[in-house]
Amino acid sequence: ITGWKIPDFFPQIQFADQKQEFNKRPSKIGRRSLSRSISQSSTDSYSSGVFPRCVPPALFPPHPHFPFAISLAEMPALMALRKRAQGEKPLAGAKIVGCTHITAQTAVLMETLGALGAQCRWAACNIYSTLNEVAAALAESGFPVFAWKGESEDDFWWCIDRCVNVEGWQPNMILDDGGDLTHWIYKKYPNMFKKIKGIVEESVTGVHRLYQLSKAGKLCVPAMNVNDSVTKQKFDNLYCCRESILDGLKRTTDMMFGGKQVVVCGYGEVGKGCCAALKAMGSIVYVTEIDPICALQACMDGFRLVKLNEVIRQVDIVITCTGNKNVVTREHLDRMKNSCIVCNMGHSNTEIDVASLRTPELTWERVRSQVDHVIWPDGKRIVLLAEGRLLNLSCSTVPTFVLSITATTQALALIELYNAPEGRYKQDVYLLPKKMDEYVASLHLPTFDAHLTELTDEQAKYLGLNKNGPFKPNYYRCPPALTLPVPSSSVPSQCPPSPVPSQPCAPAPAWGHLRFNPTHPLR
Repeated sequence: ITGWKIPDFFPQIQFADQKQEFNKRPSKIGRRSLSRSISQSSTDSYSSGVFPRCVPPALFPPHPHFPFAISLAEMPALMALRKRAQGEKPLAGAKIVGCTHITAQTAVLMETLGALGAQCRWAACNIYSTLNEVAAALAESGFPVFAWKGESEDDFWWCIDRCVNVEGWQPNMILDDGGDLTHWIYKKYPNMFKKIKGIVEESVTGVHRLYQLSKAGKLCVPAMNVNDSVTKQKFDNLYCCRESILDGLKRTTDMMFGGKQVVVCGYGEVGKGCCAALKAMGSIVYVTEIDPICALQACMDGFRLVKLNEVIRQVDIVITCTGNKNVVTREHLDRMKNSCIVCNMGHSNTEIDVASLRTPELTWERVRSQVDHVIWPDGKRIVLLAEGRLLNLSCSTVPTFVLSITATTQALALIELYNAPEGRYKQDVYLLPKKMDEYVASLHLPTFDAHLTELTDEQAKYLGLNKNGPFKPNYYRCPPALTLPVPSSSVPSQCPPSPVPSQPCAPAPAWGHLRFNPTHPLR
C-alpha cells in the first residue's frame, strides 16, 4: 500500500480465561515446556493431551514473531481491515472456534480477530500442515492452539474436542475449513451447536456437508459459504494452486516436469490452476471430468479429456482435485506404472483410496518427510505424497498474498454474521454478498499501484448499476465452479431465477453497524 509502513507486530493479546486455561492443560506427565524440541519427541504419543509441540528457543529467529512479520507485508487487506475496525471492536463478545491450517497467515488472521474483540480457540484441519513454530508463538501470545505437525487420527479428533470442550467457555461462532469442527460439535455437542450464531466455511468439502444438513432440515444456525465467493474461487483455488502445485511436487520429488505425462482429475478452479502450471512447464496433461461444461473448457484450453482407466498405465503423475471420494481406487493403483507419483490437491483425504494400500502384501517405505514408497510383491512401487492429504499445505507453502484475500473474506463474513440483526439470516447456507467480494478485491489493488476506472453517471444509468458497485448480481459466480443443488424454497426472493440451481444469496451487508465505509478508497 502506498505510503504504508509495516507496523511492529501487534501487541500480544491475552484474555484472562484463555491464559488460565492454557496454564491448566491436563497431562499425564505435567505441563510440557514450550522449549521442548519437536525432534526429541517426534515419536511420542500425544493422545494423552500433551500440548503443544514447539521448537527449542535456539531454533527461533531473533525476532520472536519473524514468521508473522513476513506475512504482514503480504496481507495488506487484512492489516487495513484491522486498522480501520479495531477501534470499534465489531467482534467484541465473539467467541470463535476455528479449525484451519495453522500457518503464519492464519496467525495474522487470529491476531486480527483478537484485535477486533474476539476470543479465539484453534485446532488444525490437516494433520500435516501445522507449522510448529507458529503454533508455539500463538500459544505464547495467549491463544489456545491445539495442533502440531504429524498428528495421528486420534490426536486430530482429540485436538478438536479439546478446542471446543472447556468449562466456562461457550463458542458462538465457527470458522471451519473442511467441516470437521462443525460436524464434531453437531454430533457430540448438539446443545452447544444450537447456540452458535454463525458458521463460516471455506472448502468444497465443508460446504457440501452444510448443504446436506440444510437439505435434511438439521442446520439450526446460519452459515456463510465463503468457498464459492468469487475472490476465494479465483484467487485461492486457481492462482494459489497454479503456483503451489509445482512447489509441492519439487520439494518432495525433485522431479523435472518437462515431457512428463500427468493426469489431473477434476477441472474446477483447482484443476485449472494445476493444469496451467504443468502445461507451462512442458508436461503432457490429461484431464478427467464429470461436468460437461468443465470438460468442454478443458478441451478448449488444449487438454485431452479422458477417462482415468484409459491413461492410468502410462502417466507419470496422478493429481486429484475433485472434492469427491474414491477417485483413485485400488484397481487404479494396481495398474499404475513403476514410480508413478500420486498426490491430492483437494481438501479431503478421501480422493485416493489410501486405506486399500495398508495390506500385508504391500510394503510401505518412508523415503523422506511426507513421501512414501508403496511397494508391490513384484517390485513395482508408487510414490505417495502426504498419504493422500492436501499436497501444497502438507509438503510446501502457499502464497501469502492469496491467503490474504481468503483471510479478509473470512473476517468480513464473521463480522457480518455476528453483527447481523435478528432475522436477517435464517437457518440456511448463504453466499457472501458481492459487495464484500468487491470490497476485498479493492483492498488489494493498491499493492499493484492499480487504478480502477470509474463509471460516469450516464454509463451507470445505461448499465443499471450503482457507480460504487456491486458490479455483479448476488447470484453471479465465477464460472464454472461446481454448483451444489439445494431446495428451491431456500433461495431468497431477491435472487432472480437462474437456469441452474444456486445457493441462497446473502442480503446486502448491513454496513451501518460498522462505521468504516467499505467503498472508501484506501489511502
